[in-house]
Amino acid sequence: MASSPDHNHTRTLNGDSNTHASKKPKLSFITPSEIAAEFSHHDPTVARINNGSFGSCPDSVLQAQRRWQLKYLSQPDHFYFNHLQTGILHSRTLIKDLINADHVDEVSIVDNATTAAAIVLQQAAWGFSESKFEQGDAVVMLHYAYGAVKKSIEAYVTRAGGHVIEVPLPFPLNSNDEIVTEFKKALEKGKANGRRVRLAVIDHITSMPCVVIPVKELVRICREEGVDQVFVDAAHSIGCTEVDMKEIGADYYTSNLHKWFFCPPSIAFLYCRKSPKGVELHHPVVSHEYGNGLAIESAWIGTRDYSPQLVVPAVLDFVNRFEGGVEGIRKRNHETVVEMGQMLAKAWGTHLGCPPEMCASMVMIGLPACLGISSEKDTLKLRAHLREKFGVEVPIYFRPPKNGEVESLTGYCRISHQVYNKVDDYYKFRDAINQLVSDGFTCALLSN
Repeated sequence: MASSPDHNHTRTLNGDSNTHASKKPKLSFITPSEIAAEFSHHDPTVARINNGSFGSCPDSVLQAQRRWQLKYLSQPDHFYFNHLQTGILHSRTLIKDLINADHVDEVSIVDNATTAAAIVLQQAAWGFSESKFEQGDAVVMLHYAYGAVKKSIEAYVTRAGGHVIEVPLPFPLNSNDEIVTEFKKALEKGKANGRRVRLAVIDHITSMPCVVIPVKELVRICREEGVDQVFVDAAHSIGCTEVDMKEIGADYYTSNLHKWFFCPPSIAFLYCRKSPKGVELHHPVVSHEYGNGLAIESAWIGTRDYSPQLVVPAVLDFVNRFEGGVEGIRKRNHETVVEMGQMLAKAWGTHLGCPPEMCASMVMIGLPACLGISSEKDTLKLRAHLREKFGVEVPIYFRPPKNGEVESLTGYCRISHQVYNKVDDYYKFRDAINQLVSDGFTCALLSN
């Protein structure tokens, strides 16, 4: 297999190039100053505690991406015929090993998890439109499914005649049992009157509010209950929580690599488990490779910048500079974000949105009730206010009060932790909220 054009550069980063200087012992793990240099392009005036939305990419990977871009621009024909496919296959092979898939043919690279969802849901829609499924057969999804995925289900499945059932989940959450109970109820509803559940769409980590879903148990329940296929939307998972295709056992599984795995935008993988009853999936952008299998179709959807799909080797070189590699990063991010979440909850007299064991590298924390968060518009206004006045970037979530609730928390924030974050980022956020409370601020004071 062709090596990455970044080979010599990444070997130098690990202190084992063939230069005379490299005869020194292998460099130790990455230092705080080196981490700061890798992310020096981040705006230093902003407490960027929202890695979950857009991710982050270190300078060494950006440099590797630029070399791929120049390689293409210098001689596009040579690049297309001699480098693109081998480079993407190399990345797919590395991803296959990272997620413990059986074969590289099970791994396709697409732009993002939303594209992957469209691929799976398009196939489900064909099942209804081609009368392979009965009108009114069900697709089950979590109420907290990502907004774009909900829209895709509406665009593909509902329009084709499928019956969509949402699994209501309480928030805050206290245990996985609450999720399992509601999920079983939704499956029973989907099978009522002789209908079948054709597809279950399960998040691995929900976005807002964020919580780690017990996907292994839910997939097992789907098998026991006769659900045709299971698609796990795990946009946040790789680099954020444990990902093992053999243990999870889903038919389809997708995760972005630009959120928690340090790739530049935009790259995700879509895993499609090989099985005798496997269906044929197609990329929604039809190009010259149509009919040659999803992985090949996805590797060429027309002239565009494919460099994000080619830098996976450089990303692995980067994460392996950290103690424990990607698993060590994941573990430390989890421990730190829980610690920072508990610090904020104590400072504000509130609580976490779920137990620490149901968090990954993000956690929800209740905001003081006196801020008066009473709508989705309030969350956007408060988020913009924190960004513009205090230099804090953090998503805000509105939780409508339930019937009979009085003085309950209706506003929560979602904080992330990635390797570039410092404790001062969270102190800055803490102090900003404390100042708003001290000033008697409410969201009603902000104009639209």
